[in-house]
Amino acid sequence: MISHIPVMKKEVLALLEDLALETVFDGTCGGGGHAGEILGVHPEIKRYIACDKDTYALARAKEALQGFSDKVAFIHAPFSLPPEGAFSAILLDLGVSSFQLYMPERGFSFMREGPLDMRMDQSQDFCAADIINAWSKEELSQLFFEYGEERKAKQVAALIVERRRKQKFTTTLDLAECVAKIIPRRGKAHPATKIFQALRIAVNDELSTLHNAIQALAAKLAVGGKMIVITFHSLEDRIVKYAFRELARTKNFSLLTKKPVVPSRAEIAENPRARSSKLRGMQRLV
Repeated sequence: MISHIPVMKKEVLALLEDLALETVFDGTCGGGGHAGEILGVHPEIKRYIACDKDTYALARAKEALQGFSDKVAFIHAPFSLPPEGAFSAILLDLGVSSFQLYMPERGFSFMREGPLDMRMDQSQDFCAADIINAWSKEELSQLFFEYGEERKAKQVAALIVERRRKQKFTTTLDLAECVAKIIPRRGKAHPATKIFQALRIAVNDELSTLHNAIQALAAKLAVGGKMIVITFHSLEDRIVKYAFRELARTKNFSLLTKKPVVPSRAEIAENPRARSSKLRGMQRLV
């Protein structure tokens, strides 16, 4: 079974170590990696809400957190829909879990043959194949440029539209091989990296969900409570950065991280997927 290594767990614990936690909202609990660490060092926690859009992730979290079953409530929902109540801490780890990437049938990876899916919530109908096979050349180009920050967005979109006239795209490797005809490999990054990022963001409506959720989640922090967000690309980090700054200007919140915290070299060596992560935190004052 693929294990998921929680990113910057030491940094998360360090930001929470001075708090007496009562209720925690983990909006993207994944496999329960951060949850296990937090519950382990904060025995005073009375209620830990483990939330995720992915039912497979919730099943993994339930297994990992069996020792805390009397404290943990599992919720299948997006983090933008938290339960009622105030929270001592809120955690969002926005990365794709290792087991999602390594399960070919989920369609997140360009390294493994699988369907063009990419849905975090598999009860959702809309998937990556719907975008690739139906959106116009202009819509695809805009998507790849804005959400993937891909400079060759127009060329990739044009080739996809040309190719699908003959045969629709059905698999991840088929799409990745098509993209590689336009984008050359540079260093370790696969040519399709940014294209797949853009598709995943669009399928799961990730940016608008994050933008709309931060204000709502911040309002649910108890006085003294802290909110921690871990992002994995510049588009997410920019949203968190400006949302936290706006909240801090109200004087009701203070920034815990004036600059984003990044993983240590040792962590990146142990877990290369951590290399693009950034952590930001804020605290409610009144």
